[in-house]
Amino acid sequence: MRRAPSIRLSKTFKAFFDSEKSSGIFLIACTLLALAAANSDLSPTFLGFWHLQLAGLSVEQWVNDALMAVFFLLVGLELERELYTGELSNIRNALLPIVAAFGGICVPALIHYGLNGGTPTQTGMGIPMATDIAFALGVLALLGSRIPASLKVFLTALAVMDDLGAIIVIAVFYTEQFSLAYLLGALAVFVGLLTLNRLRVMAIWPYLLGGVAMWILMHKSGVHATISGVLLAFAIPFSAKAEDSHSPSHRLEHFLQKPVAFVILPIFALANTGIVIGGDWQGDLLSANSAGIITGLVLGKPLGITLLSLLAVSTGLCRLPGDLQWRHIFGAGLLGGIGFTMSIFITNLAFADNPDVINASKMAILLASMSAGLLGFSWLSMVTQARSARA
Repeated sequence: MRRAPSIRLSKTFKAFFDSEKSSGIFLIACTLLALAAANSDLSPTFLGFWHLQLAGLSVEQWVNDALMAVFFLLVGLELERELYTGELSNIRNALLPIVAAFGGICVPALIHYGLNGGTPTQTGMGIPMATDIAFALGVLALLGSRIPASLKVFLTALAVMDDLGAIIVIAVFYTEQFSLAYLLGALAVFVGLLTLNRLRVMAIWPYLLGGVAMWILMHKSGVHATISGVLLAFAIPFSAKAEDSHSPSHRLEHFLQKPVAFVILPIFALANTGIVIGGDWQGDLLSANSAGIITGLVLGKPLGITLLSLLAVSTGLCRLPGDLQWRHIFGAGLLGGIGFTMSIFITNLAFADNPDVINASKMAILLASMSAGLLGFSWLSMVTQARSARA
C-alpha cells in the first residue's frame, strides 16, 4: 500500500486549528446555557425573544439567514484557501478527504432514508450529512501534540468538503417558492463581482456591497440566502503568493475568524438549541426520524468515511499519509459524526412548518453529536496512548 509523505503544518493552519479549539468550548457553554434557559422559568421570555419581529423577519430568521451567511462566507474563504494553497491544492492529497467526505455524506443520508423513506420526515435525510468544523477540530485539539499532523489536516479538509456538500444539498433540495428572476439577478451580481476580480480590484468594500445585494436577491429568489456567502467568497481575489498578508481573501478570512467563532456561532447556538425537553422526550428520540439522525451521525459517518477511504487507497486512487494508520481514519470518522451547527441548520429548513419535529430533531442531533465526540475522543486517546507506549 503506497503512502504519501507526512504533512508539515503552516502557520495559517495552526492558527486556524487553535481558534477552532476555543470556539468549540465556547459553543458547548452557549448550548448548555440555551438548554437551561429553555427549561427554566425564563423559558417564555427566552424563547419569545427569538420570535420578535424585526424589519419583516423574526430575530431567529435574522440569525439563521443573515448572520449565518457570514459564517458561510468564512467557510467559502477557508475552502478557497484549501483549494489554492492547502491540502486540497494537490489532487493526490485532496482525493482522500474528498472521497472520505463523499462516504460521510452518502451513508448517513441512506441510513436516514432507509428508516424514513415514504414518510413526511424523509426530508430530514440531509440532517446527518454534515460535520461541525468547530466542534470536531475542538475535540481533536484537546488531544494535543499526540495527534499526527496529517490527521488534523485530513479532518479539516474532510469537514470543509462536508460543508460544501451540505451547501449543495441546501441549494438543491431545500428551496421553496422559487423565483427565477431574482435568482438571475443574484447571479448577475455574482458575475459582476467576478469581473471586478478579473480586473484585479483589490479593495474589499465593493465585494461586500455586492455581497449584500446578492444576499437580498437570493433571499427573494427562494434559494436559501446563505448560499450568497459562499458565492461571495469565491468572487473575492485570492493570491497564493500574497497569502500571508496582502490577499483580500486572506485578510477577510483572518478578520472574520474570531467574530464568527465567538459571536455568530454562539448566537446561532443560543437561538437554535433552546430545546424544551418535554415529558415524552424518550418517545421523541425513538421516532424513525430521530433514529435516522442518531444512527446516521454516530454509525453512518465513521462507516462511510472509513470504508470509502479504504476502497480509494486499496484501488490506488489515492494514498494514506505516512504518519496515519487506519485507526486514525476511523477516529476521524467518529468525530465526523459531530453534526451540530450544520445539522441544526438543515433541520430548520427540512421541517420549517413543524416545530415539534424540529425540537425532537435537535435533541437527536445534540445526543448524537455528544456521543460522536465522546467516542471519537476516547478512541483517538486510546490509539495515541498505545502508540506512545510502543514508542
